[in-house]
Amino acid sequence: MLDHLIKGATVVDGTGAPARTADVGIRDGRIVFPEQGATARTTEDATGLVLAPGFVDPHTHYDAQLFWDPYATPSMNHGVTTVAGGNCGFTLAPLHPDRPEDADYTRRMMSKVEGMALKALEEGVDWSWSSFAEYLDALDGRIAVNAGFMVGHCALRRYVMGADAVGGQPTPGQLRQMVALLKEAMDAGAWGLSTTQSSTHSDGDGAPVASRHAGPAELIALSRAVGEHEGTQIEAILAGCLDQFSDEEIELFVEMTAAAGRPLNWNVLTIDAAVPERVPRQLTASERARKAGGRIVALTMPILTPMNMSLGTFCALNLIPGWGEVLALPVPERIAKLRDPDVRAGMLRRADSKEAGVFRRLAHFARYVIGDTYSRENEGLTGRVVGDIAAERGQDPFQALVEICANDDLRTVLWPMPSDNDPASWALRRDTWEHEDVLLGGSDAGAHLDRMCGAPYTTRFLGDCLRGRKLVPLERAVKMLSDDPARLFGLRERGRIAEGFHADLVLFDPERIDAGPATLVHDLPGDSPRLDSRAVGIVSVRVNGVETVRDDQVTGAIPGKVLRSGRDTRTVSTR
Repeated sequence: MLDHLIKGATVVDGTGAPARTADVGIRDGRIVFPEQGATARTTEDATGLVLAPGFVDPHTHYDAQLFWDPYATPSMNHGVTTVAGGNCGFTLAPLHPDRPEDADYTRRMMSKVEGMALKALEEGVDWSWSSFAEYLDALDGRIAVNAGFMVGHCALRRYVMGADAVGGQPTPGQLRQMVALLKEAMDAGAWGLSTTQSSTHSDGDGAPVASRHAGPAELIALSRAVGEHEGTQIEAILAGCLDQFSDEEIELFVEMTAAAGRPLNWNVLTIDAAVPERVPRQLTASERARKAGGRIVALTMPILTPMNMSLGTFCALNLIPGWGEVLALPVPERIAKLRDPDVRAGMLRRADSKEAGVFRRLAHFARYVIGDTYSRENEGLTGRVVGDIAAERGQDPFQALVEICANDDLRTVLWPMPSDNDPASWALRRDTWEHEDVLLGGSDAGAHLDRMCGAPYTTRFLGDCLRGRKLVPLERAVKMLSDDPARLFGLRERGRIAEGFHADLVLFDPERIDAGPATLVHDLPGDSPRLDSRAVGIVSVRVNGVETVRDDQVTGAIPGKVLRSGRDTRTVSTR
């Protein structure tokens, strides 16, 4: 007797094989291909629907949200059944038991660097753990998705070095303690190490986060420790991830993956035909790694994820060189500075400089669309393009934008139109996806909550493949979202529809599959806002055989598992 039988589905099994019509059964949370006449407690007719493996999101920040939202919305609604958290060097554990102030530091850091609402972090998480094992145990048995976590370098440094983690260098004894703490976390199930040296990552005090102060020797020592545990990985970010790696950065990445003998993935490869040299430069790291006995995998998004901007609150505009100082001023002083033609001219020069890197694209203010406004002077501007408004007023686009924002005391919501939505860029994406060391991902789901909504990339990509640009066939698209990331992480018996595999399944309507527009909702603890997007055409999502979503509605079931290294992941060796 089966627990459930899905009859007549178009099965796209995740291997890339051609779709086929088949019945798929579930028994004890596992996939069964039933014999003719098999009976089941429940049955559904899936004629005309596609049955695919649950999608695996390789780069999320659900570390905190899962405590108040065990359903990892909206990712699970969009077919994601497994999430990888603890990325970018940031985790909520370990926390030193004798320093309660470390939890407050971590909350403020996560609020600043990952755009999580501070009130939600304070009210939605109990912060009762110290060790990484205790953190994982706090989630076990209370989540709807499967979740695995890297351990963050910043947390390791803070635990061992205290306040000296920011700005200081570890003594030999402290480095040994850091390595031991990392091993302890991996013994408990951490998937490996995550770290950052990105110039965009600052803590709640505005200082570079702890891992940015680590030298190569520290990073290599920690990487070597990763290679001593089963089923582990490295996730790392360097300043060059945003644009183009320096020779020194490539060498560091290569040394880290080679020392570990484990894959290293980084986020995110931006593909733009206007900068044709970027992709080959970034993938040089992967080519050198393979020659050195390692593997470096670049994550890249298969959709364009809109991110809103504001002159009033911290956003990506603050990361343009020289802009942070102006945008950190009190609002009245900020408005006065922004209205100064010389200040604006200087800001635009810095934004167009080589040092601005990928952030250069943010300074195309004529292509911004006005979002929410808050003053009588700005009535009727929502949805309009800044370039059109500037032409009507006889102003340059940045001046027009500043005046609009000043009318709202800088609360105006701004939406840049992407500059890389041209046919040449999409053709370059399609070609880049063929590379063996390029993986779809980089949603940042669970972070930057009121700025962007990357979680729906799965359904939006499938809709594009079926009814839009059709850059890859459905079978390959499903493989890219399920089996490819599952193989990178060494997930045991997940990522495919195969006999005996865990029944992580997505049933969807190929005629409708898509994602709705991002809308602002206030459903976080403390009534804090976030952007949400409804799934379109998702009929059912099952995690470990249990239905968690039906017709885009969460069922309330929590069958997810905390996936622990070794037990739930096997080693993906590079040697």
